[in-house]
Amino acid sequence: MEMRIMKTAQTLTISVLGLSVWLAVSVDGVAQDRATDVASTRHNLSATGPGPVRVEGSTGVCRFCHTPHSANPIAPLWNRDDPGTYYKTYESSTLVASVGQPTGSSRLCLSCHDGTIALTQTFNPRNAPGGGTIYITPTDRGYLGTDLGDDHPISFVYDTGVAMTKGDLRDPSTLPSQLPLDHQGRVQCTTCHEPHDDSLGQFLRLDNNESQLCLGCHDPEGWSISAHATSPASLAGSTDIWDNLSAASVRQAGCESCHRPHTAGGRQRLLKREAEEENCMNCHDGSVARTDLRAALNAFSTHPVRLTTGVHDPTENPAIMSEHVECADCHNPHQARAGGPKQAPLIKPSMAGASGVTNSTLSTSEATYEYEVCYKCHGVRNVSRPTVDRLLDNSNIADAFDPANASYHPVEAQGRNPSVPSLLQNYNTSSMIYCTDCHGSDSPGNAAGPHGSRYAPLLRQNYSTRNNTTESPQAYALCYRCHNRASILDDESFKEHDEHIGEDISCAACHDPHGVRENTHLINFDRTLVEAASNGEGPSFTDLGDRSGSCTLSCHGEDHIDEDY
Repeated sequence: MEMRIMKTAQTLTISVLGLSVWLAVSVDGVAQDRATDVASTRHNLSATGPGPVRVEGSTGVCRFCHTPHSANPIAPLWNRDDPGTYYKTYESSTLVASVGQPTGSSRLCLSCHDGTIALTQTFNPRNAPGGGTIYITPTDRGYLGTDLGDDHPISFVYDTGVAMTKGDLRDPSTLPSQLPLDHQGRVQCTTCHEPHDDSLGQFLRLDNNESQLCLGCHDPEGWSISAHATSPASLAGSTDIWDNLSAASVRQAGCESCHRPHTAGGRQRLLKREAEEENCMNCHDGSVARTDLRAALNAFSTHPVRLTTGVHDPTENPAIMSEHVECADCHNPHQARAGGPKQAPLIKPSMAGASGVTNSTLSTSEATYEYEVCYKCHGVRNVSRPTVDRLLDNSNIADAFDPANASYHPVEAQGRNPSVPSLLQNYNTSSMIYCTDCHGSDSPGNAAGPHGSRYAPLLRQNYSTRNNTTESPQAYALCYRCHNRASILDDESFKEHDEHIGEDISCAACHDPHGVRENTHLINFDRTLVEAASNGEGPSFTDLGDRSGSCTLSCHGEDHIDEDY
């Protein structure tokens, strides 16, 4: 026999039964008409069918699936064998439903879509369509195979208990009438797909523009006001393959900007791609979003999202998780939204809904403060890599910012020092700051936030910690974002500031920028520069009151024994 596949001049993908994405475009670029009559859809595999697959010599439309007599004892008058296939089913750490082997209408659909038996192989041979032995193959978009781990789960009971346990599902009593569960209350292929009606494309029961179909069941917190649900950004510049081929904007693509219901690359949570960050980069590389994060992540100092794949998990425990960082560690794509920063330290809109760790080391599903997101790694995990060898060693950033410390930069609470004359006019001793006021992009034109910078460790501006650094606005540009250089050099805070940094001693030689439990004024000496005095005492600092203190140490080979400032 001969199987003849009829294609238009520019067929983009082929699907035999249409559960996956397919679009055929004619020479003049006009999409094939969609139809409500099954004979006019791609499920008509006969010689008269309009789709890209036609079986020469086959007759009838319905007999590929149905027979009026001697049917397989599965409704509705089923005319296909059940091969008894065992399927690998969907698994996820966030799955709460009990997913077993496919049942009911889903098993009927899979009798073609798993590719194990011929499309023309029917249960009643007297009512066969003819045309020989033809299989759906892995090159066809409608092919699902026997591994359903990369497909939306099916054949599970969707009840109130599942909805309440999961937390972001609608109660089944509120589902749109267009999305029916089967008679046992199970989600099946036919919950989303109507195999006889292709008027909406992909045989969908509900138009999925702006994720109408997905949101029929799913109800992610904060989605309706999120950037991914509301952004009018055009998809025209993207080279990505969009499953929702009618979508022209991020808002219209909705869930399908990141997720695929079938043959997903990231199996858990059905992400389009296995590498988590690549699901973000298809827009955030400057082709759709305004800024190019891909370039930022190629900078000298970055959050290394490319180092791991498949390690991050929404259910992970920050105290014991494997070391990693992914975009979703800092951003919740269902809640993140546009907008400027809030009042420090409240979390910014772009990080809304991200999980965190509080200053008391308790995990929280939704961080209230920006620093709580940072503490997931830089607090309980101690993953910071110190750039200066400190006398008082503490790489736990959460400890450094503890308001009980003798001194700290005001990230968690207002500072303890009531007199800081060097502060610029837009700051005062009651001001609080974000971690990202210091750590972030080094260019105003790049994406905001700690994605990438030429200055390590991910600093917004240069901060030289090297000995023998000549003081200049550029050398300590990060410090001078908040502190007035003229005030520092005029010794308004400390009477020998000018002498110290004028002798090419870095700010970092004396000051630890995060916080110090034991010393005021962020004093924590660099051990590579500061040693004990010749009498064996120190190195140490003693606070003697307002803008005064004494040191006992040796620096640059010179003793300072109880030397007052």
